Amino acid sequence: MTNSQQDTTKIRVLVSNDDGVFSPGIKALAQSLTEIADVAVAAPDVEQSAVGHGITIRRPLRFKHTAAAGFGDIPAYRVDGTPTDCVVLGTRILQKPDVVVSGINLGYNLGNDLTHSGTVAAALEGMILGIHSIAFSQAANEQGEYNFEHAKAYIPRIVQWVYERGLPPRTLINVNFPPVKPRGVKITFLSDYKFEDELVKRQDPDGRDYYWVAGTPKSTIFEEGSDEWAVREGYVSITPVRFDLSHREFMTQMEDLAE
Repeated sequence: MTNSQQDTTKIRVLVSNDDGVFSPGIKALAQSLTEIADVAVAAPDVEQSAVGHGITIRRPLRFKHTAAAGFGDIPAYRVDGTPTDCVVLGTRILQKPDVVVSGINLGYNLGNDLTHSGTVAAALEGMILGIHSIAFSQAANEQGEYNFEHAKAYIPRIVQWVYERGLPPRTLINVNFPPVKPRGVKITFLSDYKFEDELVKRQDPDGRDYYWVAGTPKSTIFEEGSDEWAVREGYVSITPVRFDLSHREFMTQMEDLAE
């Protein structure tokens, strides 16, 4: 594609998330891209946080246009399924996008959180389908409030860069915004940030046990250059994440099993 073509052709972007089509984060993300992109939205009709890369195969799915979510002129569709379902349907029913973006998630997706995150899973599905994909997340401020104006100022530049430069195979971009005006951008690696699971046991009115799985954020190593370090220091964290789960270095130590 020539520079003149890039100047006159808008990027085709599919927007999804895991907080649901009515989340303020997805509106901010979609609206931030309208100047540089033709934007369409396909998102869950209810919150689907922490569902990971689940896909619905045991029942049919509904794909409905929605005006009630407040996207204005941006075409928006709600899906009664997971974030992965949304990307599968959105890329096939609507025009195939140049870039899939997911978020803005209400809360960080750092380190080991990526394995649980529905927000990252939507970007992962885009990557699997051969589409450049980005996940966006942001923490709330100390009052528990979200202000996406600073994030919206960075998002078009990030999406434009990914569209023009491309990403390596099996790679997506994971972006986390601090809750305050960023000091700048850091290219980071994944920390060991995770939620330490806690099992809360209770009883219903009939005396039967039930359980809540809760968690507390925890890091055992706080390392400069990591995604957690960057956002704690007030920077935008941009992490290229490669989904190649093979431990190639260890393969040589296992060769005796093949004898």
